[in-house]
Amino acid sequence: MNEKINYWSDLANYDLKTARIMLETKRYLYVGFMCHQVIEKVLKAYYWYKLKKEPPYTHNLITLAIQSGLSEKLKQEQIDHINLLLPLNIQARYPKDKTELSKTLNKKRCKIIFDNTADLYKWINKLLKI
Repeated sequence: MNEKINYWSDLANYDLKTARIMLETKRYLYVGFMCHQVIEKVLKAYYWYKLKKEPPYTHNLITLAIQSGLSEKLKQEQIDHINLLLPLNIQARYPKDKTELSKTLNKKRCKIIFDNTADLYKWINKLLKI
């Protein structure tokens, strides 16, 4: 069981480091995408931890939080952050207008997104007790 939890948690940690590199190199479009990946993967680790079964094949962070039972523990600011990340998975992968999306994902906004993602990742990871 722990190997499954570690698998997802380690991937989330790797993606967090990647998000930091994207931020440092000003590749802001991918900061949002990688931050979504961080939370998706740590939520899948939490899903394994709580339910002891394979998480659903979804990129929907809200679905993962609800089905794992984590949503009951989340503060409103954490829920707001998850809601902010939710569309970034699709928008970054399939940008209709990369220029417009890049305008919204500037240095200041991406720094906030990264910091909030790192905080949420660390908080969920502590709950795993592995």
